[in-house]
Amino acid sequence: MPEPGGEAGRTPVRPIDGGLVALLAVATGVAVASNYYVQPLLPTIRHHFHAGAGAAGLVVTAAQVGYAAGLLFLLPLGDLFERRRLVVILSSVTVLGLLGAALSPDLDLLYVAALVIGASSVVAQILVAFAASLASDVERGKVVGTVMSGLLIGILLARTAAGYLGAFLGWRAVYFAAGGLALVLVVVMRLALPQYREGLRSSYAGVLVSVVTIFREQPVLRRRSLYGALSFAAFSVLWTSLAFLLAGAPYRYGSGTIGLFGLVGVAGAVMASVAGRLADRGLQAAVTVAASAAIVVSFVLLWLGQNELGVLLVAVVALDLGCQGLHITNQSQIYRLLPEARSRVNAGYMTSYFVGGTVGSVGSALCYAAFGWHAVCGLGAAIGAVALAFASGERRFDRNVAPPARAGAAGGAPSHS
Repeated sequence: MPEPGGEAGRTPVRPIDGGLVALLAVATGVAVASNYYVQPLLPTIRHHFHAGAGAAGLVVTAAQVGYAAGLLFLLPLGDLFERRRLVVILSSVTVLGLLGAALSPDLDLLYVAALVIGASSVVAQILVAFAASLASDVERGKVVGTVMSGLLIGILLARTAAGYLGAFLGWRAVYFAAGGLALVLVVVMRLALPQYREGLRSSYAGVLVSVVTIFREQPVLRRRSLYGALSFAAFSVLWTSLAFLLAGAPYRYGSGTIGLFGLVGVAGAVMASVAGRLADRGLQAAVTVAASAAIVVSFVLLWLGQNELGVLLVAVVALDLGCQGLHITNQSQIYRLLPEARSRVNAGYMTSYFVGGTVGSVGSALCYAAFGWHAVCGLGAAIGAVALAFASGERRFDRNVAPPARAGAAGGAPSHS
């Protein structure tokens, strides 16, 4: 790749058009969906490979490990290299990973494919930053909001589409179809995306070190990263094992019906805008407490009402509201810290976020395999209780924390070439 800072990365002078925003939203949704196709397919994959629930659930864990690694080691590349080329390369790797999953002859190779898919699908976060950089100051919020809506819709539809396609054509067909769709988008993005490069002049190692420096120097980022890790851990505890519960008695649902549960997440998409507005009004501490409490309540309901579909649905909605409320509130706070280093701030936060998801996924798979659904609910409630304990001191923390530094030492402020 060419050295950073070249002329090819000059920001377009004309406003970003609606067609380009739509492409970025669709591409972001398709990229992030790659990590969620597997969730309603776990019972089918388990049956196909004659594996236990724990072994099958580790496919989700492998994807999350890969995504966390991609956030830490690949996301910062968006500040160094020309973004269109980087997006096309990473998206092409995702295509290879999806096709590798479709052709996997055993679980071990499926784990490897999931790891590759997870790492390369971090391109979704690069696309969000790409959209923010292409937009003017007056339209940036609207543009980023639209692209983030694409991300949330991608997560919602991935489970439902995978569940139905898997029910009719098998789990391998899901990965073949996803690989084909991703390949089409690679071609479209190569033709339609503009070239863009930040002006940051640093080595790759320097950028990685600056992520650590920013994380160490920003107490708000550390605290919000903890909330993010706990929220995604709780989210992963549910979704790693929910398919196994729904496939067994008394439900005995197929993958298509299980996939429909993904549509419940529309509540989280609604919560995203509500939480953001409340945080803008200075109510981030109250939202943090309420969201953490919703996580605890949801797992209590999941424990008590595991055989009652209505209670189960209410609990899933409550969990999604809590997890998305925390996540959006966290983002609203961290993006205020260092406007000149948002990619690196995001890298620190999102790495913590997906490390939490990985821990939650592993814990859920192990708890379900060893002790069943009640153990899964106990683990989720405990995670929510930890978040609630920290949230109870959030107002005091906000009063005591020092204003964020400009952190010019944290790798330098990017400028447009």
